[in-house]
Amino acid sequence: MTSLKFGTSGLRGLVSELPDAICRAYTLAFLRHMQKAHAIAPGGKLLVGYDLRESSPRIAAACIDAARVFGMEVENSGPLPTPALALRALAQKLPAIMVTGSHIPADRNGLKFYRPDGEIDKSDEAGILAVLDLAGNDISVPDDAGDISPKALAEYENRCISILDAGALAGKRIGVYQHSSVGRDLIVRVLGALGAETVAIARSDVFVPVDTEALRPEDITLAAGAAEKYRLDAMVSTDGDADRPLVADETGTFIRGDSLGLLTARFLNADAVVTPVTSNTAIELSGLFAKVYRTKVGSPYVIEAMQQAARDGYQRIVGFEANGGVLLGSNVDLGDGIVVALPTRDAMLPIIAVLGMAARDKVQVSKLLEDLPARFTRSGRIEHVESSKSSPFLQALLDDDQRASFFAQLGIIEANDAIDGIRIVFATGEVVHYRASGNAPELRCYAEAATDARAEQLLEWGLQRAGEHLRKYG
Repeated sequence: MTSLKFGTSGLRGLVSELPDAICRAYTLAFLRHMQKAHAIAPGGKLLVGYDLRESSPRIAAACIDAARVFGMEVENSGPLPTPALALRALAQKLPAIMVTGSHIPADRNGLKFYRPDGEIDKSDEAGILAVLDLAGNDISVPDDAGDISPKALAEYENRCISILDAGALAGKRIGVYQHSSVGRDLIVRVLGALGAETVAIARSDVFVPVDTEALRPEDITLAAGAAEKYRLDAMVSTDGDADRPLVADETGTFIRGDSLGLLTARFLNADAVVTPVTSNTAIELSGLFAKVYRTKVGSPYVIEAMQQAARDGYQRIVGFEANGGVLLGSNVDLGDGIVVALPTRDAMLPIIAVLGMAARDKVQVSKLLEDLPARFTRSGRIEHVESSKSSPFLQALLDDDQRASFFAQLGIIEANDAIDGIRIVFATGEVVHYRASGNAPELRCYAEAATDARAEQLLEWGLQRAGEHLRKYG
């Protein structure tokens, strides 16, 4: 039995289940599928990048070696943010592999695959598995993965700097929570180029599993302390592969990821927004967008709906997830230049958009949400919940009687949907939503209410109630 599987964002599993032979096998399967379905031929070029996990350079070397055996030229982009690799792959119309486990613990890692036209979809995942050959790949990997090319990182850095006018952040003091994010030095350079004074905070040589949807108590404490100690206008960070943002205001209070997405869409004057069902309903209630599309959790579903939005005639299409990662589904003209579409999760765009809006409007970051509907979301997780437990739990809640009994303490159920897990809307407008994570063995819980305190109460109730019932399944 293996933990390796395609989840909401690529292939993920335990590092112990990603030896060189397995990495080679998946790389070759990806290239065979690209050859069959997307006309990629031996002799072409493949981009490879990786995050700062201890296991990532070794896995990247195995992928590079396999690609060379296949006959590909490889551009080793080295350690860089996932969106930086994706940007170059799209611009050059090249396939790419990013070695990253994103926010999950260091004992896990993964491979994220890109076609020449963007992220692979679910049909590509099936195509890769159909040609996967796990035999005959146990060949030693050379120590030298080749020289690192700076092109992808440089192109992405230039794109980030171009989003705001030169000096737009002058006079702002921004903390950069660096931990083990692969984008930690990039953030400092970009914000500095835009005029901000930056303060580097809590750099780590050990991988830190920062999850933007389930912040650790130490992250919250760090932000509050840093805001006061360094007199910050904001503190920013990302997850491990820098495709999910963290932004804390001048008090050290973190802004939820879906609120960051909403603010970014507003900054870009979006006419269509695409977001999973886990994002809060202020998006619709704000009335800022002509159309809101709701999807399952996972960038492939957001991308699919952004493509539908384009077919429906929308011109400024922004997608985002509750983790804060923003996907730009169309080119956006900001007046002084065009921000090129990047339909993969990006942390820098929302960071720059929120800081830029506050500076432009001459307000503190905490004020940006004041004129939006008062909707507050909280999320948490119960770890070590395998699908053998989460699946029957969620299935039981699809039954009308069991669902009514389970949620009876919270009042009358007005609506429910099973787009992704089970999402309950009560007559009060409050929401409780359960879903199984696609990346790790855990059950996620999301709560929404008119106040932050009530959302926290609902989350605590939801986690406790689920924990009690999960024990029934062994």
